[in-house]
Amino acid sequence: MTEDSIIAKLRRRFPLIGDDCAVIPSPTGQDLLLKADLSIEGVHFTREKSAEEIGARAVARSLSDIAAMGGTPLYCLISLALAPWTNAQWIDGFYRGVYKLLRKGKTSLAGGDISHADQLICDVVLCGSVAKGKALLRSGARVGDALYVSGPLGGWRNKRGIVPRLEFGRKLLGLATACMDISDGLALDLHRMCKASGVAAELDNLPLLKGATLDQALHDGEDYELLYTVPPRTKAPGIRIGSITKGKPGSVRFQGRVVRPIGYDHTRQHS
Repeated sequence: MTEDSIIAKLRRRFPLIGDDCAVIPSPTGQDLLLKADLSIEGVHFTREKSAEEIGARAVARSLSDIAAMGGTPLYCLISLALAPWTNAQWIDGFYRGVYKLLRKGKTSLAGGDISHADQLICDVVLCGSVAKGKALLRSGARVGDALYVSGPLGGWRNKRGIVPRLEFGRKLLGLATACMDISDGLALDLHRMCKASGVAAELDNLPLLKGATLDQALHDGEDYELLYTVPPRTKAPGIRIGSITKGKPGSVRFQGRVVRPIGYDHTRQHS
């Protein structure tokens, strides 16, 4: 197994992989969306997970961020530092998982890099596009807006895999005033949205995944549903969970009680 043999195998499925750089035309009348996500052994996954699951999850996290902007994913770069415990069979499984997610998102793998390390590290860079000036941002929520999620919540303990809400996100273009994906827990991510928009939020209803608790829905993370706001009395897809209110920017309440912005934070986990 060599780097050249891995690349030769990938080229049969991903023809954009070519020279020192991929040459890709930029869509006219569009804003480009760029996203990078690290997946690190012992932080985002353990080696007990299947290679296919690790590959799919690495890509799905970035696709979810493109979905949150209302964008369309276009091209992907994947850099992989292989650990000593990996082999050719594992690499095949990893890229099989990558391929399944990219195919669903109609996204092309355009290149990347391959190296080695003491632990497995994957870096995904995703390029997408959205109509010029139309990207959904966190900062557009207004007092009086209704607050929605794209599906039930409950975190990584109760959810099987990540399903990027790409089509759902595009349906929100021209409808939602603000949007983001829930990766670190509703309480923390809603706090971030409200702070960016200079508003507060009142939650009155939380849809739960089967087996999930309210605490998990608020703080666990790994939901990867979309969290978004729409103008009052607007018919919108998804599940209404509350409204945007006046108050200290970033503050969140659930049925009158203050919700602390606690969720998964990489810097706090490290410290």
